[in-house]
Amino acid sequence: MPENTLKVNKVAGLYKQLHAICDTGFALAAHIRYTRPSLLFQTYARKWSEHYSEKGYMLSDPVVLWGFTHTGRVIWDSLADQDPEGVLVAARAHGLFNGWTYAVGPATSRTISGFTRSGAPFSDAEFAAIEAMVDEVHDLTEGFDQFDAKTQDAMRALG
Repeated sequence: MPENTLKVNKVAGLYKQLHAICDTGFALAAHIRYTRPSLLFQTYARKWSEHYSEKGYMLSDPVVLWGFTHTGRVIWDSLADQDPEGVLVAARAHGLFNGWTYAVGPATSRTISGFTRSGAPFSDAEFAAIEAMVDEVHDLTEGFDQFDAKTQDAMRALG
């Protein structure tokens, strides 16, 4: 099997694992350059995604802003005082609980991801497992803009 097919299959498997853990959704924006990700995958409910877009929340979302300036993990509730537009309140109103963000990579090619679920808060073991999955997606998609068109299309079709 060609290397790029293996990458697509591995990323697909990681997305499937993340989806199983995050029943109310997650988003993963891989290799953001300037403000645009090379690859975006999200599973949040359509109603929330539409609301987020209509309100232009990306420009003021404290978890996105945090991800551009930090690496590592942050719990969404800890950013409440940095949310003048009420993005986090709106997220909870749309059923997104236990939210947290993980960012990895250099500022010139940052991957920012966010995770939610309806049940209990994420455990330390789950944080570590999810972070390892995001690290792997980040590594597997390094150089995405240099992948052949078929591979790029296959990866985009995952999201």
